[in-house]
Amino acid sequence: MSSRPIPSWLCLLLAGVTSLSAATLPEYVARAPFPMPAVPVPTFPDRNFPITDYGAVGDGQTIATSAISQAIAACAAAGGGHVIIPAGLWLTGPITLQSGVDLHSEYGAVIQFTPDHTAYPLVRHGTRGWVAASCITGTGLTDIALTGHGIFDGAGDTWRPIRKTKTTSSQWAALLAKGGVVSQGGEPDWWPTREAMEGEDFLIRLSRDHPHPTAEESLPGRDFKRSPLLYLEQCRTVLLDGITLRNSPAGVFEPTQCQDLTLQYTTFFNEWWAQNGDGMDINVCQNVLLYRCTVSAGDDAICLKASGEVPAGREAGLQNVIVAECTVYHGHGGFVVGGATDAGMRHLWATQCSFVGTDTGIRVKSGLGHGGLVRDVTVDHIFMRDIANDAILFDTHYDNTPVSASTLKAPLPRDQRKTPEFKDFLISDVYCLGAGAAISITGLPHHPIHDLKLQNIAITARRGFRAEQAENVLLQNVKIHTPETPPVRMKDATNVRFVD
Repeated sequence: MSSRPIPSWLCLLLAGVTSLSAATLPEYVARAPFPMPAVPVPTFPDRNFPITDYGAVGDGQTIATSAISQAIAACAAAGGGHVIIPAGLWLTGPITLQSGVDLHSEYGAVIQFTPDHTAYPLVRHGTRGWVAASCITGTGLTDIALTGHGIFDGAGDTWRPIRKTKTTSSQWAALLAKGGVVSQGGEPDWWPTREAMEGEDFLIRLSRDHPHPTAEESLPGRDFKRSPLLYLEQCRTVLLDGITLRNSPAGVFEPTQCQDLTLQYTTFFNEWWAQNGDGMDINVCQNVLLYRCTVSAGDDAICLKASGEVPAGREAGLQNVIVAECTVYHGHGGFVVGGATDAGMRHLWATQCSFVGTDTGIRVKSGLGHGGLVRDVTVDHIFMRDIANDAILFDTHYDNTPVSASTLKAPLPRDQRKTPEFKDFLISDVYCLGAGAAISITGLPHHPIHDLKLQNIAITARRGFRAEQAENVLLQNVKIHTPETPPVRMKDATNVRFVD
């Protein structure tokens, strides 16, 4: 950020910021700008199943996989309750959740997932084919929770590549000293194993010879096919409360086709250099509450997606989401909508959040081939500092191909009928000190971004306002302090108005 003093107009505006008072989660549900249903949280019988009763030893050396599995099975068979992980260092392989189970980790509990990749079988994962099993998995479950104050570490540093451009010279030297291998040609990447580095090439060759390979045939590519730390699919009535999820092989948390999720007081952490290390990707879900959580990520932080088919009975793939009083430190975007939006989204609200040091603040993105209708989105009372790029960004030229050599070797097929459309957004009471650019809106020819209202906004940035292929955009009481001349640049923009 520039060392220039904050201009007087910004001081006055910040002094008059209208701020909602901190509220409880039910109060946010009641005041949502759309009809938000009450979101039930799971309840559990008062029965405890300590993993130590099943032989677990918290010495960081003894594998506790079987003990944890037995405790979960006994809890579910008894009709539900709490599986207790006490203080200690618990080394484990993948954990499979069951309905009616609260996996409760106490203060001082560190659950370390094993770096032995042979412990992670290959499992089917939608369009991705065979992938390594996630550290924690739940499929088709009801009434599940991860509560307490434990730390779940996914051993992601044994899976993820690291780009040399994201390291200092001393960090790069330390990586080389650990072993692993370095890719040749172009920008070098460090890979923890040769199998990880060569896995993509192997899988591409395999797919050419065997269009539908088996898990056994795909096994040599396992180190390349990394998964989120916590993966939930078609689950209902889910609670995350108080825990820390960190160091994931890929993104930290990925619920898909789930309903009634409450995430509160939870920390989602990946190092900022973690490749594809999103904080969370909430995909095709309904009735989601995210409250007072902290996120720091190597990719998008709080990311909402809608990829695939619209579930029966819904107007949109992802709908009824509230993000309130959350903090993001690192991430490609703080609050992110997209890139895949083809199943549609509506009724999203982000409020009372702080983003410090993210690449982009409010990031709305999609592109041809994986786009759909996103509407009825409200973002208000967002406070940002030191945003590297855009404080507010709308982009319909985004390609969501995974960041790897597959971008060139095996591009994903694109259905050109899946066109992104962003409309009916209200963004208000947004304040940012220091950004690369204030506001950027970029639509597609014949498919402009339209019907946006931005009001009560103050941003200091190196660059000002840009709009291209935009229509019906009202900017009311929007103040941008920038050295750029002219501060406003527009191309193929219709009815874009600044008013006091």
